[in-house]
Amino acid sequence: MSGLNAHGAPAAPEFILETSGLVKEFRGFVAVNGVDLQVRKGHIHALIGPNGAGKTTCFNLLTKFLAPTRGSIRFKGLDITGEAPQQIARRGLVRSFQISAVFPHLTVLENVRIALQRRLGTSFHFWKAEASLTHLHGRALEILAMVGLQDYARMVAVELPYGRKRALEIATTLALDPELMLLDEPTQGMGHEDVDKVMQLIKEVSTNRTILMVEHNMKVVSGICDAITVLARGSVLAQGDYATVSANPAVIEAYMGSEAAQAQATGGVH
Repeated sequence: MSGLNAHGAPAAPEFILETSGLVKEFRGFVAVNGVDLQVRKGHIHALIGPNGAGKTTCFNLLTKFLAPTRGSIRFKGLDITGEAPQQIARRGLVRSFQISAVFPHLTVLENVRIALQRRLGTSFHFWKAEASLTHLHGRALEILAMVGLQDYARMVAVELPYGRKRALEIATTLALDPELMLLDEPTQGMGHEDVDKVMQLIKEVSTNRTILMVEHNMKVVSGICDAITVLARGSVLAQGDYATVSANPAVIEAYMGSEAAQAQATGGVH
């Protein structure tokens, strides 16, 4: 491969996000151990594994809330290992947090508008008259429509049902116009109806962007993900599509088996 396209220009990288030999040690404890991750542009990619497998630590490394002990991270072919969180966010890699990260006492519309202000570099223009920010309302309402919250625009965020709060969190992430969205447990704590809604929402917002998600719910993983990376004890145990990883004996022993046992006990995900 020459790295050039048919016109002689540099070809776009096949993978939007890659890690090589990613390691994170905490006082001798190896939380992430030599992880090589490849996220293909346009895919929904799941990072799964049992509790303590290193998934959240990996997310913290990718978004630069932690610095790796060793290894490298590349985004769109560029080495971002040494960059700060705000730098990679400006590049288009944005994380939605596991615990809903919205302003509870502002309206749904105001939450999305603040995210739009942040992207435009006007986050701190709180001294401006309200009317001067109305030009952002149209785009905010478009984003709310994308996540099914257009009818909740004037509601105070704290009053939203739990599933709708997660939709608002995704909306505020979308307002930052990411190329790669990192979703941390997007369906955690939800009932079946909300899980189905969020699955559909993730499929819809994945158009023209890439999603990397940590997720425990196998219904979600099998239903919408193009690729899966399984972690165990900080290392990659398996990678591939759902059919491939779910048939891997090591995965069945380390992870899928416990999920299947839980599903049998609860009559839930299978």
